[in-house]
Amino acid sequence: MAHWTSAVGAAQLARLLNSQQERPAGPGTRRPPAYRALADGIRLLVLEGRVPVAARLPAERELALALSVSRTTVAAAYEALRSEGFLESRRGAGSWTAVPAGNPLPARGLEPLPPEALGSVIDLGCASLTAPEPWLTRAVQGALEELAPYAHTHGDYPAGLPALRAMIAERYTARGIPTMPEQIMVTTGAMGAIDAICHLFAGRGERIAVESPSYANILQLMREAGARLVPVAMAEGLTGWDLDRWRQVLREAAPRLAYVVADFHNPTGALADEDQRRRLVDAARSAGTVLVADETMSELWLDDDFEKGAMPRPVCGFDPAGSTVITVGSASKAFWAGMRIGWVRAAPDVIRSLVSARAYADLGTPVVEQLAVNWLFSTGGWEQAVELRRSQARENRDALVAAVRRELPDWEFEVPKGGLTLWVRAGGLSGSRLAEAGERVGVRVPSGPRFGVDGAFEGYVRLPFTVGGAVAQEAAVRLAAAARLVEAGATGGTEAPRMFVA
Repeated sequence: MAHWTSAVGAAQLARLLNSQQERPAGPGTRRPPAYRALADGIRLLVLEGRVPVAARLPAERELALALSVSRTTVAAAYEALRSEGFLESRRGAGSWTAVPAGNPLPARGLEPLPPEALGSVIDLGCASLTAPEPWLTRAVQGALEELAPYAHTHGDYPAGLPALRAMIAERYTARGIPTMPEQIMVTTGAMGAIDAICHLFAGRGERIAVESPSYANILQLMREAGARLVPVAMAEGLTGWDLDRWRQVLREAAPRLAYVVADFHNPTGALADEDQRRRLVDAARSAGTVLVADETMSELWLDDDFEKGAMPRPVCGFDPAGSTVITVGSASKAFWAGMRIGWVRAAPDVIRSLVSARAYADLGTPVVEQLAVNWLFSTGGWEQAVELRRSQARENRDALVAAVRRELPDWEFEVPKGGLTLWVRAGGLSGSRLAEAGERVGVRVPSGPRFGVDGAFEGYVRLPFTVGGAVAQEAAVRLAAAARLVEAGATGGTEAPRMFVA
């Protein structure tokens, strides 16, 4: 029986290893032997979750050829990993990744830190804030008051509660996008919406164009669905999309789907302007690509100029026929991550197809949570709760920016006008090494490669606006301590680990 559950090819592993660009060594610094550098590189990929546990590694000869090193180097690296508990082997079955006893399994996405660890670790991994009370409690109470009629039914509403579908459609209409309830499906969060869209439009092996960088959990969802991701670089700074690149990718790769976050992009915070939105919709229509626009951050503008109506029109506003754009929204970012209510806005025939396919997935979204969101929308509670959320995120953003500038002055970033995340170039350090060192000093931070394809963005980390005040200051102090560990080459292992460069 095989002891591995997946496999990593030699070429793929070589790309991941070579993405770990090493910072130039200082004068007199002794580099580790080649086998040690290779072992440390593989170990780091496992700890980051970029190579899964129980993944079969390529044979020694195959990896040596892909890396242009000797087979002896690969054999010695594998032996070092076996001795440290990061590799297991069996004759006839090959070698597969593992973690030593007592080590936690690496998170493949950005899973929230367990509550029991919150006292000792500052969690900058999950871009979610605490609930905006008293609005959560009031919404649940309002939902319970409306529950009785639904309790006398089977409780399965694959398209969503009619009242909530009508309310969401009304909200789009109020934004200048005429919408019928038949164009709305309620889902279990935005992740549930995008999962359903991918399964309907992009079968295994289909191409999906994605921003580079993009939201890590969505990228992982698409990978596990068997999609072939085609990255498209963002424009410089926070200016949105590079339309020349998008047109080229849509024309040459002909992806079935394209996934974009136009409003306070995750992780960069970029905001696409109206001209970019119009041109991207036109390019997608010409290429026959379905454009999925994620609006989960659209209400999280943090600067005062947006109060005067400066937000661009929604992406779907440039697709009046409804044939190109599918919009995804959610209560999880603007309100609370524990409120797992999302929705899809699309042409009625697309909604019907999504609803039909749902019979083989989750059947529907919890009724009480739908009633709670409907209560918020219908009473004005949503607007007051989101304003509270903006105020909290704004204060946290300003505190985190000040703390990072004070403790890590060589780290580079632009301050976004909205959203929940800061995209930071870490002063020439490896984001993967910083993430590993951060675990040792009590701060959890996701590295840049989680938000890219095939190891891109090694020099970045993402910092969310989830802590403020003294906690933000302490987070920056711990990040500075992690940076010092990385600079000293002391992030783990029996010798000073370095990036492997073939």
